[in-house]
Amino acid sequence: MDTDTHSEPTPHDLPLNAQPPSAHHVRYPDYANPELLEKIPLSARTVLDVGCAQGALGEAYLRRNPNARVLGIDIDAESIPHAAARLSEVACVDVEADPMPFDVPDGIDCIIYGDVLEHMKDPWALLQRHVEYLAPGGTVLVCMPNVEHWSFALRLLQGSFDYENMGLLDRTHLRWFTPRTMASALASTGLTLADVAARPNDHEQARQFTQALAPGLRAIGVDPAEYLNRAGPLQFIWRARKSAPARMVINATMLEPQGGVSDVRVVEPMRALRTDSAVFAEIMAEPDLRPALADAPKIAILHRPLLLSDSGLERLRRLLKQGYVIISEFDDHPLFMQQRGVDLNELLTFKAVHAVQTSTPALAEVLRAENPEIEMFPNGIFELPEVRNFANPEQLTLFFGAINRAEDWAPLMQGLNEVARAVGKRLRFDVVHDREFFDALETPYKNFSPMCDYPHYMKLLGGADIAFMPLADNAFNRAKSDLKFIEASACRVVSLASDIAYGNSIIENKTGLVFRNSMELRAHLLRVLAYPEAARQIGDAARADIAQRRMLAYQVDQRLAWYRSLWERRDELNAALRARVPALFA
Repeated sequence: MDTDTHSEPTPHDLPLNAQPPSAHHVRYPDYANPELLEKIPLSARTVLDVGCAQGALGEAYLRRNPNARVLGIDIDAESIPHAAARLSEVACVDVEADPMPFDVPDGIDCIIYGDVLEHMKDPWALLQRHVEYLAPGGTVLVCMPNVEHWSFALRLLQGSFDYENMGLLDRTHLRWFTPRTMASALASTGLTLADVAARPNDHEQARQFTQALAPGLRAIGVDPAEYLNRAGPLQFIWRARKSAPARMVINATMLEPQGGVSDVRVVEPMRALRTDSAVFAEIMAEPDLRPALADAPKIAILHRPLLLSDSGLERLRRLLKQGYVIISEFDDHPLFMQQRGVDLNELLTFKAVHAVQTSTPALAEVLRAENPEIEMFPNGIFELPEVRNFANPEQLTLFFGAINRAEDWAPLMQGLNEVARAVGKRLRFDVVHDREFFDALETPYKNFSPMCDYPHYMKLLGGADIAFMPLADNAFNRAKSDLKFIEASACRVVSLASDIAYGNSIIENKTGLVFRNSMELRAHLLRVLAYPEAARQIGDAARADIAQRRMLAYQVDQRLAWYRSLWERRDELNAALRARVPALFA
């Protein structure tokens, strides 16, 4: 049986983009704990990482919330210069002996202790002192090794409780916590416990160990199943708040992912909302929708639902009986449903729900005719990807990935092919899904990928230098969002886009290139190929623009405030719903 009990990751556990540290300047791997990262409130203004090491966790968070102020404290003077290059501010101090080294007049929204408290002489006093700096709704995050882990018991039984350089038995560990004693330590500071979660680890070894000890456990009055719950997790992550959280349940449905729309409109917003410890956010199939907490506000978000006639009424009645406030999440002009044979007179998708959320002002205006309760959440980026493009200025790649866009790109194909013939191998094409577009390209320098999941789509996009975004002028396209622009810009890819949908988002020749006809498209593309350094500067400016304005982190508070306001006005909304669709309450 493996007895390795390292709580911090070994270099073999590091993600591909993390570099193992040089042994001469740090003790621990340069690594952002992914589960801890997911629990940092995404809308935090000020974050303090106690024991920040080289700043990997704070750097990863800043790619999600670039406007945040991330502070780092560490006692290791050799790690501090690395952290200073990544974080907003750092200090090399003894956190137990020295006063708070940062000016935080508005308080700290999140204080993180990632595998730190076990190294402290008096972690209880440190927590008590730091709680005073928390903002009124602030959160404390603690990741701690679990002294009840089965490997501890195994070592004790084998008589080999020897200290090591890292892990549960790190020789610098001074304090030990069980989940119960950690909860007690947090509660003693006046914090309200929000939740606790075990970090993923190999549970099979714990199960085998517990099974072997089961007779003895029963003999001393310990239930083996209960012991396994305590002894299985290697580490726990706790969230506690300065004030008691007002719980909220947010359940969402999701269409089968296609082209990233489900990811952008459902998966990533729900992931963002989940970073608030007061929110229970879960994506579920509609028949499975059940509120996790009976007495909390309950929001059901239906992703692009097709609600028709009696069947639609029955689906909505079931949700109303469960006490949900129902929201329709829709980000396309309803014309497309009519074009596919849907009778809009029978459509309940917008008028038979409490409220509608959408992505553009044009869509909001169209949908307001069906339901006055509309909120617009523009598409946003959850995390800025690593920059990987413009590596070879002598050869640039144009990316095109879209669904049902033949009518948009066909009038422009001649101009694209003229440029491709003129520059040869200096311009390569990377095409996702649209085989017809790929076949129409008159160049051997092209690559085709079939429909793929969203992470792979973004990886392909991030390897390109130019993104082609054609949209013809029609009512449907005029209501489209600028999603492809923000995705490309987040990756530092230069947008080569039509003025339809993108003209109001792109600052021409600064954050992207806008064309109105084939001639302008041809001129812009030739310019990019002739001056790749200038193109890269446009990509840099676009990425900075997205980091400043279009991150999901900047929407979390707005979304939660709207959902809470809907819940507070549910009697009024139910009355309006009854007036619009009396049959719903029959």
